[in-house]
Amino acid sequence: MERQLPQWLEVGEGSPPRRLAYLKQAGSGAPVVWLGGFRSDMRATKAEALAEWAEAHGRAYLRFDYGGHGESDGDFAAFTLSDWLADALAAIQSQCGQPPILVGSSMGGWLALLAARRLLGTPLQPAGLVLIAPAVDFSEELMWAQMPDAIRRAIIEDGVWLRPSEYSPEPTPITRALIEDGRKHLMFGGEIRAGCPVHVLQGMRDPDVPWRQALKLVEHLSGDPVVLTLVKDGDHRLSTPDDIARLQSAVAGMASAA
Repeated sequence: MERQLPQWLEVGEGSPPRRLAYLKQAGSGAPVVWLGGFRSDMRATKAEALAEWAEAHGRAYLRFDYGGHGESDGDFAAFTLSDWLADALAAIQSQCGQPPILVGSSMGGWLALLAARRLLGTPLQPAGLVLIAPAVDFSEELMWAQMPDAIRRAIIEDGVWLRPSEYSPEPTPITRALIEDGRKHLMFGGEIRAGCPVHVLQGMRDPDVPWRQALKLVEHLSGDPVVLTLVKDGDHRLSTPDDIARLQSAVAGMASAA
């Protein structure tokens, strides 16, 4: 595919307003919306693979970068989950003319569920969710709860800890604001309602989101139809050719039913 230049969506209440970069492909049917992961961007492997699928099938497709990610404005460390949820809702509400299919990867899986909860009962209540290694409640369960006391203390006292990253030469800033804000959005502990069919894709060799987290999510989605696909040798990224084929098939199945 030819590389698209981004379009821009103004969000927030700052002066000048903050800009989100997005890419939009015209097509028919329920629009597919990509929600990327923590520090990922809209041109990552799985997002591009869905763009190719959407082009081949004439399907409307929207992807964007959260604040501080990719081509969007802002410093990553200045944002929290509340900001990224607001960005997702702004993109969906401004660019989707009918109920979307939300495809969320890692943190994007949590954001997809949070967005679906916000959109329940509205004209844009999602038609389906496809969640890839969904990192629900990751700031609390997969970060804070796993951190040694020394790192917790650094976050509380210094406001930030620079975590080495396996995916980038630059460390990832984990801020006190991110941890504290994440607690406003925790979903485990009560029923989670998506209000639509859900398909979860989860690798069983995922070092970042243990596969039992996916089982836990399925248990909490007690009122929605859910399919769980466990990939025995799958890692967190699920970006091999076979993984991509599974993702495209899951989205195609959701699209055909929407």
